[in-house]
Amino acid sequence: MDQKVPDLQKDQCYIDGTWVGTPSRAVVDPATGEQVGEVPNLGADETRAAIAAAETALKGWRALLASERAALLHRWYALQTEHVDELARLMTLEQGKPLDEARGEVLYGAGFTRLAAEQAGKILGETIPTHKADARIVVIKQPIGVVGAITPWNFPNAMITRKAGPALAAGCTMVLKPAGVTPLSALALAELADRAGIPKGVFNVVTGDAAPIGGELTGNPSVRMISFTGSTQVGKLLARQSADTVKRMALELGGNAPFIVFDDADLDAALDGLMASKFRNTGQTCVCANRIFVQSGVFDRFSEMLVERVATMPVGPGIEEGVAMGPLINDAAVEKVETHVRDAVEKGARVLAGGERHERGGRFYQPTVLTGAGPEMLLWNDETFGPVAPLIKFEDEAEVIDMANDTESGLAAYFYARDLGRVWRVAEALETGIVGVNEGIISTPNAPFGGIKESGLGREGSHHGIEEYIEMKYILMGGLDG
Repeated sequence: MDQKVPDLQKDQCYIDGTWVGTPSRAVVDPATGEQVGEVPNLGADETRAAIAAAETALKGWRALLASERAALLHRWYALQTEHVDELARLMTLEQGKPLDEARGEVLYGAGFTRLAAEQAGKILGETIPTHKADARIVVIKQPIGVVGAITPWNFPNAMITRKAGPALAAGCTMVLKPAGVTPLSALALAELADRAGIPKGVFNVVTGDAAPIGGELTGNPSVRMISFTGSTQVGKLLARQSADTVKRMALELGGNAPFIVFDDADLDAALDGLMASKFRNTGQTCVCANRIFVQSGVFDRFSEMLVERVATMPVGPGIEEGVAMGPLINDAAVEKVETHVRDAVEKGARVLAGGERHERGGRFYQPTVLTGAGPEMLLWNDETFGPVAPLIKFEDEAEVIDMANDTESGLAAYFYARDLGRVWRVAEALETGIVGVNEGIISTPNAPFGGIKESGLGREGSHHGIEEYIEMKYILMGGLDG
């Protein structure tokens, strides 16, 4: 069967408005192991050329009227929504998630492009009361310049538009390095940007090994900002590499999300929310529920409900109709899940459902429920990034807040409760940048997304996201009495 998506699948990189490079790196379907395409293996030299192109394009791009940049972004948005099915199929082939999830991501990602277009004309300066009679104080906002963006494989479309949309709307230009295992979605977005009429050099995509490309992005003084979504370990490395040129950093890093079910919760709603939060994208999201705390009064009932629901989940290649959960991204991901489950069982946890590789073989793993998890286990502090739901019983509010906050991460948290006083107390006490109250899906272009502690710096989405790409300039205008 022909796995390609002819209209949008590209096998070259996009630099300065031109398709360049020789295809040499295989792109593999994680569900089947079959090759679905090839892309170039570029390095520091090509990245340097892309940065130079972005720097050259910056002058003209930032000089456009905000309404002109907005019009081009609206065209890019329209093309993304027009090609939602092709973009979704391409994503499923290279990443593995079910087609319905992939379609949802494309529309979610397009939402960032639309929002950015709407915000292009809303970057406002200010006047400040003066300290001298013959002077005036004005503050203007200007694009920071060339942005280096590095995006992950788990959301290969939306994590790009979440960065590129506001960056371009603000008047910045960008060099993008997508994840090595999911480059096709990025190149398809570049093709649509070209069709939308976005000028050459404004949006560039470079594929290849992370070290030489990332080293050039972080070391090149022409790049004024690094925007990265990925692991905390890599985020720290990029921050160190960027220190010599004092770049602005926007880092959306790892999480260790608690999911709390209080005894006054609507258990059916809590179960729906947990299924969405835990098993979406096969558990491979930075905001996945990683530790599930259930109050003692409802623990047994909720555990039974979860096991019943997990037992009916259809698992298989994302391209198949009706599949609810696809494969893990690679063999290392499967091995990590196995390690976490084995470690938990050895330290006293009990498997209520799953706990093994799926009968479909390959990179498929059974949706798994454990009970008796504790802080001595790997899964307590390390994101499993897989379909494993460890249940922890708790007695009272103070205890669960302490346990939930017992982590260096602080990206997202979820809890289900009806008591209004409890809702406010817990929402304010949780040490995370995002809290879902009686909701299992929290992401939307309209809200600021980001974490605290070691989960990152800055925010993406909403009107706050575009501010990450802006420099503030104070102008003192004196001698006005003359």
